[in-house]
Amino acid sequence: MNGSREPRGGFWRENSLTLTFGIAFLVVLACQAVAGHAEFNEQMTVDGLEPVGFADYLASSDFAVDVTENWQSEFLQFFLYLFGTVYLVQRGSPESKKVHKVGIESEREQRMGEHARPDSPRWAGTGDWRQSLYARSLGTVMGGLFVLSWLAQSITGTAAYNEQQLRRLEDPVTWAGYVATADFWNRTLQNWQSELLAVAAMVVLSIYLRQRGSPESKPVGAAHTTTGIEG
Repeated sequence: MNGSREPRGGFWRENSLTLTFGIAFLVVLACQAVAGHAEFNEQMTVDGLEPVGFADYLASSDFAVDVTENWQSEFLQFFLYLFGTVYLVQRGSPESKKVHKVGIESEREQRMGEHARPDSPRWAGTGDWRQSLYARSLGTVMGGLFVLSWLAQSITGTAAYNEQQLRRLEDPVTWAGYVATADFWNRTLQNWQSELLAVAAMVVLSIYLRQRGSPESKPVGAAHTTTGIEG
């Protein structure tokens, strides 16, 4: 084992990235709930209906579909990126691995099987189904979260859509019927396209631009053609 160890900090410092983004997520979600509640009640007033309380709005399908339609696109983005970067590369981007390493790489490079180290995760060195499962666990979980959030969006979207149908004195639709509507795919595709554009922009811009100190950027002095290294 390597005798040198990373210096340890306090709990907040060692987990500051997760904690900061987790707290920011909750703050933004709360702000979205407040703004969504106001907009929802404005629409209720326009339709000649009574406004609803904040707690009732949080339990409504309208709030749930607004949240889940963004979640599913985020998880789709990471799912596609994780599996895509196994075989797809971009010369000069730190978001890509080195061009000659296309594919799943050898067990030596991945520290698997007999090449596992004492500090490697236990399943990395088993050589059986556990190793195979663990080797694809991140992408599998991201894919599963995408499917679950997509289903949640479609189910809550059906309920929200049917509420609007009833207000207009029109017949409600089934889940399958809603999934086939333009409303569902408009909500879905406008999120997918924005996520794919963001990934493509990050991959290309990181070839030529730098952010000093960020692991998502190459070192400031690295050549534009340098691929697969982080600052």
